[in-house]
Amino acid sequence: MPRMTIEIDEALLEEARRVLGVRTKREAIERALQELVRQQRRRGIRAHAGRVELELTQETLRALRESR
Repeated sequence: MPRMTIEIDEALLEEARRVLGVRTKREAIERALQELVRQQRRRGIRAHAGRVELELTQETLRALRESR
């Protein structure tokens, strides 16, 4: 992983670290970015809600869940 130098508000970073329950600044930044990406993906999915027709049976859904 490449190293980089960035300026981040120290108080905000400390609050993120505390809220996320992680020990290091790196963990806080990675977890915050993961959460941001997850939220944006969910927004994209919600934007398509009701616009896509899926014909899935309960059995198909169950099989998809179990295959993870």
